[in-house]
Amino acid sequence: MDILNSLNDKQREAASHGEGPILVIAGAGTGKTRVLTHRTAYLIESGKAMPWEVLAITFTNKAADEMKERIGRLIDYSIDRMWIGTFHSICVRILRRYIERIGYDNNFTIYDADDQKIIIRDCIKELELNPKTYNFNSIKALISYEKNRRNTPDNYIKDNYSDFIKRNKGEVYALYEKKLKTANALDFDDLIVKTLELLEENEDVLELYRDRFKYILVDEYQDTNNVQYNLIKLLGKKKNGDNNVFVVGDEDQSIYGWRGADISNILNFEKDFKGAKIVKLEKNYRSTNVILNAANGVIKNNCQRKGKKLYTEHKEGSLIRILETDNERDEAFTAAALIGKVHRERNIDYSEIAILYRTNAQSRALEEGLIREGIPYKIVGGVKFYDRKEIKDIMAYLRLILNQKDDVSFDRIINVPRRKLGPKARDIISSYAETKGVSKFEACFELEQLELTPSALKNIECFVSVIEMLMIKKDVMPLSEFIMSVMEDTGLKDMFLQDDTVEGRSRVENIDEFLSAAKDFEERYTENSLSDFLAHISLLADIDKTDSAGDLITLMTVHSAKGLEFDTVFITGLEDGMFPSIHNDEDNLEEERRLFYVAITRAKRMLYITHARDRIRFGSHEMRMKSRFLDEIPEECIEESDPLSFGYKKLEQLESHMGTRKTNYFVNKTQIGDKEKPKLKSNEFKLGDKISHKMWGIGTVVQLKDDIIVIAFENKGIKNLNLEYAPIEKI
Repeated sequence: MDILNSLNDKQREAASHGEGPILVIAGAGTGKTRVLTHRTAYLIESGKAMPWEVLAITFTNKAADEMKERIGRLIDYSIDRMWIGTFHSICVRILRRYIERIGYDNNFTIYDADDQKIIIRDCIKELELNPKTYNFNSIKALISYEKNRRNTPDNYIKDNYSDFIKRNKGEVYALYEKKLKTANALDFDDLIVKTLELLEENEDVLELYRDRFKYILVDEYQDTNNVQYNLIKLLGKKKNGDNNVFVVGDEDQSIYGWRGADISNILNFEKDFKGAKIVKLEKNYRSTNVILNAANGVIKNNCQRKGKKLYTEHKEGSLIRILETDNERDEAFTAAALIGKVHRERNIDYSEIAILYRTNAQSRALEEGLIREGIPYKIVGGVKFYDRKEIKDIMAYLRLILNQKDDVSFDRIINVPRRKLGPKARDIISSYAETKGVSKFEACFELEQLELTPSALKNIECFVSVIEMLMIKKDVMPLSEFIMSVMEDTGLKDMFLQDDTVEGRSRVENIDEFLSAAKDFEERYTENSLSDFLAHISLLADIDKTDSAGDLITLMTVHSAKGLEFDTVFITGLEDGMFPSIHNDEDNLEEERRLFYVAITRAKRMLYITHARDRIRFGSHEMRMKSRFLDEIPEECIEESDPLSFGYKKLEQLESHMGTRKTNYFVNKTQIGDKEKPKLKSNEFKLGDKISHKMWGIGTVVQLKDDIIVIAFENKGIKNLNLEYAPIEKI
């Protein structure tokens, strides 16, 4: 048919498939959406099905809208009655019609995350549980996980009865379900779970939809979880044997195991649908041969895969550049310098360049590097580092400790962590402060004048006491240690650690990165007080906010980059423990490798990969080993590069403009390039040597390891210092 003429041989074979199940393995950049849309158009134009007899399921509304638009351009029929949508939207259509069969009214409400938060917090309160122990996010994640396992609250409580905390979480789950049923409401997980329940318990409804949908098409099949898989299997396996299920996916891009996706769904497709045909799309239309050979070389090391080899007719393209850098600052500066070079010399728009990283916390150093280089950027799939809530909360504490008249910071953190200070208590403090002409914090010193409940008075008194103690510590502790003390004394650290969800762990990583930023600032600048640090961040944030539109570099996690493509890609942080983030679990290691495969295949023409020898994590320097994945890239694809050809020249240029000023962003007195004070070497010291530190005074060398020197200071304890940056002198 003419409608298939624009497809290559393998794409046409898949799109024109006759009857029976088919699995299309679509490698990165091989035209998967093109095959899906042409398959749908072919079924309708050939008379095999009417538009309303085709069910096409996607994972996002954007993908569904794109499919509708493309199909609309290919066929003469109206697409208004077609069932094209996400799993959730398809299930809502079914439930609106038949949900009364399972005890709900068809005018049910769909609760979003904010609604869930209210319900779960009400449950915690009614059960008289401590909200610090029974964190909302962790309970929400638990409920979602158990629902997708189709595990009831009663079964969960029974299975965990001997564990007091888990049993109580089960009680919250049970009360939550009761409240939803009373409100005639469903959450997003219920939409699929309840549809399965409806179809399993009502044979006539199941057969109605089996008969209606002659052909079922599913996009991104490798990302399906347990309930989504069961829904497809239930609708697709018909009594007459006409199992016309057409699924498209790529097991090598299955990267969402942490949110319930099960790679075995795509690996076992032929077992679930006997006689299934397999078609592999391997011709890539996106990347150069070098990039594809690198991707193939990496992913072949996985065992959980069908096996394919991407190829392309695009033979041109540069070798992949792998750059070893000194630390995360050097990595950021090197990336920024190279981006500037690519932009100028190859005339590549900033919008065609992306920096990818494994975790959101990595963006902090990268953002600062781009800002200092004057390169505009945007964050995708997150907010800019210093705009994140957890960072703003810590910053508010630091600002209030520095300036007790800062009412904005007071308002932000007076109830963070929760101190049971409601709007009424806060209004009383505000009114009194305004009447007396003092700050809100100062008003808290006159508690006897405030008409507050005994509980509120006690909590405010405790808050004031903590801030006063931190005001004293500020002047006697090194910056990074002080900030750690702030997080511990205020309860922020415990609050973040109690949220054992993906989002919660991400917040902890961001907090650790903030501490690393403080440690980095402390080591690089002589003037490194709290006020200096806050001013430094404020200036960065101010520049940050000017880059709001136009031609921008894209920063994002690899997870956020799936489905996107760029002319030039930087993959950063390729160190064991960072990427891959898992060392021992083989299944997790394979998912990490798939994630790296996804990162590589985002690049069309040029790929840079960076790793650092030293990285500040949790406020301390860590020596890093390059990622094991780098050894899996074929040697013929790699051009090993010296980043100093870019980064060092830029440092020299910056130094010539700014002299030897200590506040130079990437240069201080101990860095290479300063002729007066060359970098110290470990062989210049021996155990027992006395040294002088600009902030911590006299210390004794107790251990030496490469470029790290361990020193015992009087009254300051043991410190691990990097010889390249440490402001020390041998006595």
